Amino acid sequence: MGETIRLTADDGHHLDAYLAKAEGEEVGRLVVVQEIFGVNVHIRDVCDRFAAKGHTALAPALFDRVEAGLELGYEADDVTEGRALRAKVSNDQAGLDILAAQAYLTPGGSVGIVGYCWGGTLAWLGAAMGGFAAAVGYYGGHIIEILDRDPKCPIMLHFGDQDAGIPLGDVEKIRGAYPEVTIHVYEGAGHGFNCDHRGSYDEAAAAQALDRTLAYFAMHLG
Repeated sequence: MGETIRLTADDGHHLDAYLAKAEGEEVGRLVVVQEIFGVNVHIRDVCDRFAAKGHTALAPALFDRVEAGLELGYEADDVTEGRALRAKVSNDQAGLDILAAQAYLTPGGSVGIVGYCWGGTLAWLGAAMGGFAAAVGYYGGHIIEILDRDPKCPIMLHFGDQDAGIPLGDVEKIRGAYPEVTIHVYEGAGHGFNCDHRGSYDEAAAAQALDRTLAYFAMHLG
């Protein structure tokens, strides 16, 4: 079970973040980047699960720039609201909040970043900003729009081949532009396949992606 802490970004903005400390021996430190639904029960669960695997995990509340303490569910109205909120937070603003989380964790050693949905795109942005030892992005639909931002650390991406919002052609464009990036595509999986609070949850794909993610961070964090 984690706790809420307070961070300050370089522009003076104050935001909450959910911190789950590693259980037992710490094997790594991770910034966990939210979907368009805020640092909700699922993202807190994700942090807790990483903590159970020995990673201290910190999820900055990116929507605090719009409305403090906001978290959404996964109904149609939540999706509409989440998209509207995301549009009010620029990549630059989100980047500052991610770097504030990175700075909090850095004194303990190298830091990785992992993000989901909107956070999957922001994980790429984080890798491009520098300072991370490794990055993992889950179904980041807008990575294609920031391909000119070169990652400065190793990066792994997860996609579902049934994701209606991310054409496989976009995945191939990423692969073509950055052949060194590790990309996994999961057969039969849709958008949000990692989230067990969504109808699109795919237990097999989520388990395999987590195993690959943990192995990737084990390789690059230390």
